[in-house]
Amino acid sequence: MPGNLHVRNLEDDLIAKLKMRAARHGRSAEAEHREILRQALQNETEPDFDSLAAELRKLTASRKQTPSEALLREGRDER
Repeated sequence: MPGNLHVRNLEDDLIAKLKMRAARHGRSAEAEHREILRQALQNETEPDFDSLAAELRKLTASRKQTPSEALLREGRDER
């Protein structure tokens, strides 16, 4: 079953442009809205784990890293 999406607080100018575009394409504003979303998202892909991990390594490369063994040892010593 298809879901619903409600978009609130759109500027009047944007709504008018959507309606004009819909009329040019011979469809309702709602159908035009669906088509715009479909086109915008059709090639959207979720990044895989390796890509996300590489990006995280790049973002944290300049930070001081503590080896996990040191953290484990420190945790054991605190007991």
